[in-house]
Amino acid sequence: MSAHAIIGRMANPKRPRDGNQLAKSIVDLSTGEAEEENPDEGKDPSAVALGRKGGLKGGKARADRLTPEKRKEIAKKAAKARWHKDEE
Repeated sequence: MSAHAIIGRMANPKRPRDGNQLAKSIVDLSTGEAEEENPDEGKDPSAVALGRKGGLKGGKARADRLTPEKRKEIAKKAAKARWHKDEE
């Protein structure tokens, strides 16, 4: 499963997978018969902001701590995994 498919699914968790049902839900949204749900509704705004803050700095902070050798090792492992997947 690609990362794009996973991200797309996370962005719209309540959308139906069936094409006919999806079409109906899109029409309902566009005509105002239904409203799109807000995923952050009912959550503590300060907790949401804190989680987002950590998520935004996490990857860069990890990359800054890695040595060039370790980054190279991770990149080689990722490339090998990508190429191995294509061979199957």
